[in-house]
Amino acid sequence: MNHQEFAQVWVDAWNSHDLEDILSHYSEDIEITTPMIALATGGKESSLQGKASIRKYWQKALDKFPDLHFELIHTTAGVNSVALFYKSIMDKHAIEVMFFNEEGKINKMYAHYDE
Repeated sequence: MNHQEFAQVWVDAWNSHDLEDILSHYSEDIEITTPMIALATGGKESSLQGKASIRKYWQKALDKFPDLHFELIHTTAGVNSVALFYKSIMDKHAIEVMFFNEEGKINKMYAHYDE
């Protein structure tokens, strides 16, 4: 699957609100860093590690934003990585840089949002 196909599959998973489908793209040891975590935790942290922790965080996010919808704008490929530019929640633009392990699962992700 090329980076454009992956990006569309990833966006479609989020737009389906199917948490298991979303999590299927990530490794068990996934580490995410995003300003949205700081918003959700009152500024206490900005990174989470491990699928179990991320599952809880994303379930809360899906519950809080039942109309969550991502709109893919552009995607670029790197070495074992991809960057997605998309329209996110609250009309924010986001760029997520995702790094893949040997099995093709995302094991590290950094998200960036406009203010």
